[in-house]
Amino acid sequence: MPAPERLTQGMADVEADTEAVARVRSGETGAFRLLVERHTAAVHRLAYRMTGNAHDAEDVVQETFLRAFKRLDHFEARAQFSSWLHRIGANCAYDLLRSRARERSRRFEPAGGDDDVEPIELVVPSKAPGPERLMAGAELRARVDAAMERMSALERAAFTLRHLEGHTIAEIGATLGLDVSAAKQSVFRAVRKVRATLGGAESWTERAGA
Repeated sequence: MPAPERLTQGMADVEADTEAVARVRSGETGAFRLLVERHTAAVHRLAYRMTGNAHDAEDVVQETFLRAFKRLDHFEARAQFSSWLHRIGANCAYDLLRSRARERSRRFEPAGGDDDVEPIELVVPSKAPGPERLMAGAELRARVDAAMERMSALERAAFTLRHLEGHTIAEIGATLGLDVSAAKQSVFRAVRKVRATLGGAESWTERAGA
């Protein structure tokens, strides 16, 4: 889809969300279903990436929309509903991760190290035929998933938001209630665990900067 069409569609989506929110606030609670239908897929994608579990993701989706409905009076009309809902979803997933971590009573804390966060980009720079490249990509994903299992709830949330959802450090801090320094360190610790799991594998590349 050409860029102008994407922009037009994006504006139409925002307007549709704004209208639906206004209808709910005016007492037409059934209009909230429109928001659920429009945003369930995106919330589920975020929830699954953060929890790594389909059942947990479904729970997060339900809790996200429940919280959103209860807090709709606090939504500021000048903001985008999708961004507001995304933050609620991230917090719901983070809460679930913390609860799950407490239940399992398992936490991994690495030794001290570097100060900078170097975002990583999960790329398979291979010239191999399609099937082989797909196998390499699947193996890489499995190893990253294994690394994420070693992360604390905060690290997993920060890593997902940074490297799978593309948020800035400042946005991650705002979503998780951290200052920029704490958000940066959470991402760094998560990245270090991924590196430790991948070792010297050449199936991923790095790019400098935070």
